[in-house]
Amino acid sequence: MAKEWGYASHNGPDHWHELFPNAKGENQSPIELHTKDIKHDPSLQPWSVSYDGGSAKTILNNGKTCRVVFDDTYDRSMLRGGPLPGPYRLRQFHLHWGSSDDHGSEHTVDGVKYAAELHLVHWNPKYNTFKEALKQRDGIAVIGIFLKIGREKGEFQIFLDALDKIKTKGKEAPFTKFDPSCLFPACRDYWTYQGSFTTPPCEECIVWLLLKEPMTVSSDQMAKLRSLLSSAENEPPVPLVGNWRPPQPIKNRVERKPAIGELGSLPPSGAPYSKSISFLHTEQ
Repeated sequence: MAKEWGYASHNGPDHWHELFPNAKGENQSPIELHTKDIKHDPSLQPWSVSYDGGSAKTILNNGKTCRVVFDDTYDRSMLRGGPLPGPYRLRQFHLHWGSSDDHGSEHTVDGVKYAAELHLVHWNPKYNTFKEALKQRDGIAVIGIFLKIGREKGEFQIFLDALDKIKTKGKEAPFTKFDPSCLFPACRDYWTYQGSFTTPPCEECIVWLLLKEPMTVSSDQMAKLRSLLSSAENEPPVPLVGNWRPPQPIKNRVERKPAIGELGSLPPSGAPYSKSISFLHTEQ
């Protein structure tokens, strides 16, 4: 049986290419963002989402992250605009985090590491199936949101409270009536680049929208996330922490941002969004 990939020294990111050659590709994620090198691109548009909270289905612990899964059988929860060629369907969101508050994000910004990183994974329905979209350069769009330590975020607590039902690897529970746009920061500014999933098999099919403004959460909320276990119920407990891939070489890629300096903030609840961002991630 082939060894399973993970984040330990024997099966972690330095070894992924042994089983998954993509991991040494030309368009790998995450990357270190150098803000002075990010190019203004006048063709980039504002981005918007129209999420249906009723499309949220389940929450699960797969031993590597916790994931919320959405109904993506039709155009129900959608992402549009920004650097994208058309609408994309929300499939799932998940997080990456560290063993302490001072690190855990996968992307870094001018050397800064955040406590965690949230990835909302969408796929391009013009390819008919998620599996087919994985083979296309514009198949997947991921919104990436950094989590920094500060005041508690009430909307995030709704998600954290559900973790008690999925404490150990393999656990899954219903998780419904949740619109993840409640987690978005007020500012809509973004960076975008072409990249990959940050987990094996590291397919290079992602248009990343990375939000410049982090989401603020409390240290207690991060501790709750770290209370999850990567071990199964009948195994000795192993904390689920350190599930992040370090930055990969940028190579010949260009990081871009909209030409207008500030895209603005969120409109009142219920109004359409009119600001933009670009980024990426893998199905965990």
